[in-house]
Amino acid sequence: MADATEGATTTDRTPLRPDQFDRYRRHLTLPEFGLEGQQKLLSGSVLLIGAGGLGCPAAQYLVAAGVGRIGLVDDDVVDASNLQRQILYATRDLGRPKVEVAKERLEGLNPDVRVDAHALRLDSGNALELFSDYDVIVDGADNFPTRYLTNDACVLLGKPNVHGSIFRFEGQASVFDAARGPCYRCLYPEPPPPGAVPSCAEGGVLGILPGTIGLVQATETLKLLTGLGEPLLGRLLHYDALEMSWREFRLQKDPDCPICGKSPEIRELIDYEGFCGMPAREGGSAETVPQCSAARVAERLAAGERLFLLDVREPDEVETARIEGAHWIPLGELEERIGELEAVRDRPIIVYCHGGRRSLEAVRQLRARGFDTAENLDGGIEAWSLTVDPSVPRYPTG
Repeated sequence: MADATEGATTTDRTPLRPDQFDRYRRHLTLPEFGLEGQQKLLSGSVLLIGAGGLGCPAAQYLVAAGVGRIGLVDDDVVDASNLQRQILYATRDLGRPKVEVAKERLEGLNPDVRVDAHALRLDSGNALELFSDYDVIVDGADNFPTRYLTNDACVLLGKPNVHGSIFRFEGQASVFDAARGPCYRCLYPEPPPPGAVPSCAEGGVLGILPGTIGLVQATETLKLLTGLGEPLLGRLLHYDALEMSWREFRLQKDPDCPICGKSPEIRELIDYEGFCGMPAREGGSAETVPQCSAARVAERLAAGERLFLLDVREPDEVETARIEGAHWIPLGELEERIGELEAVRDRPIIVYCHGGRRSLEAVRQLRARGFDTAENLDGGIEAWSLTVDPSVPRYPTG
């Protein structure tokens, strides 16, 4: 089976130094791995998308294993809520750029490895240039636009994409390589409706879970770089931490896939936030739904207007933070429970979620059913906490 270093030969690689023989001795004693495998790692390169829950453990093990060049892409800073699971960071790092801290830690772990810190937001304008410099791309993103962007850039460049994702107590991992199997779009042709899948910040995540999935990603990456074993091509691993169970699903390449199928329609990177229905990039659709800022809602309440606040978040989110007096119906139950709102049909209904995406969808549903007074709380309860009532707890970030 071809690997990510195909074309290189043992003679192309620098001989190991005595100190490297000591460091990588446990690899060298593996007959299947040996000197050639270690040299492949030292000459290999990996780009990690995200220096968060998945990126931290994956990066640490890849650096320890001796992958010669590691790139980290993340524009976030260290927040206290990251420390429960993002194990490269400490309390003293709060407020510092993640990639800056990660670079320091990783370079201290193994001086053989070059660490590139890309403190930027991955987008359609920089992805192809960034990806072209690395052998393997590891997707540790926590949002759908970045996952589709990563997939499409990998397909266009012919790069393997080591995918991982986590939510609450479950995770999944796979390897997407359009040259040898399905891509991410073959599995998920379309993103879910905006807000249909809460983020980890909204739904929570068991702190140790990303360690498990991140190590699966690191394992698959080492296999791709060395050519060892059978990668997770055409297979999706699903992990349930509560049951401590693993399930494997077989994936098929979609001949009609718009980017890797027989007649691809996507030949360049697109607007992925627009593709995933993000409010800021919906090409005008968001403007058709009335929006009201948190500050304006507070003013209207203070003036005595009989606003009806509707919370469409999940149970755990309501336990974390809530606006006093709001009526609660999760978005997934809104259609069947819409009768609960008949008594307030003529009152202004202000709908909110965490950041405003799910509530946007809820307002669309309500107005389609004749609730013409429904409005979206722009920015959700997050904006309420930041601009109106700081006593309302904010969600963890990252």
